[in-house]
Amino acid sequence: MSNAPLHKLIAQHAQTANLLGVDFVPCYRTLQAAPQPAPRAPTPIKPAVGRDRQAHQQALDAIHARYLAHKPHEAFGYSFTNIVFGEGDPAARLMFVGEAPGAEEDRTGRPFVGRAGKLLDGMLSAMGLSREHVYIANVLKIRPPNNATPTPEERNASAPYLCDQIAAVMPEVIVTLGLPATQTILRTDSPMSKLRGQWATFTHPDASKACTVPVMPTYHPAYLLRSYTPENRKLVWSDLKKVIEKLTA
Repeated sequence: MSNAPLHKLIAQHAQTANLLGVDFVPCYRTLQAAPQPAPRAPTPIKPAVGRDRQAHQQALDAIHARYLAHKPHEAFGYSFTNIVFGEGDPAARLMFVGEAPGAEEDRTGRPFVGRAGKLLDGMLSAMGLSREHVYIANVLKIRPPNNATPTPEERNASAPYLCDQIAAVMPEVIVTLGLPATQTILRTDSPMSKLRGQWATFTHPDASKACTVPVMPTYHPAYLLRSYTPENRKLVWSDLKKVIEKLTA
């Protein structure tokens, strides 16, 4: 039996049910049919232990400082408000990677805090996690005009810093959100239809980093907001369940 407070377990069950496509639960005084069992909450993912978070954070700070010094975004030729480097547990077991900041992220300097970020928070809650348990970053560190899809040139200019972020955090699993992030991390031009839901591997281009991490590609929360169907939500939840299984094995 879980020791978690009842209200947290109820909330987690609700998040899980929602990701499975259940948008409401009807209530009747008398049941017309046998009740269906509620979706089981996933096995909790334990946080990383025995890792020197200060050392991981110092490595991330050094990459951030190098990014600020080199300013690779200057070649992109567009304006922005804030650089959105990344945030979360510097020694997280699980890392999420998106494509680029949006308007709210540009305003605040934090990743995934707009509408797509709220959906990502719900995905994390359904997994029994919160933002403090994971590390979140994007390929691009500044917002493209009108949230345009990052070009191959922009992704290539930004990728070295993202790869180093991954090596600094050294997660056990990476979840890539959307096609640009997935193609960048896996260095592939395959379509999302062939990548989503299939385990792949990130290997740092610099062999001396000795960084190899399993990758689970899934749809970007912004795509779900545009195509919020039970089918798409079930696909994403099936991807996340594979991550849970790997991290709780």
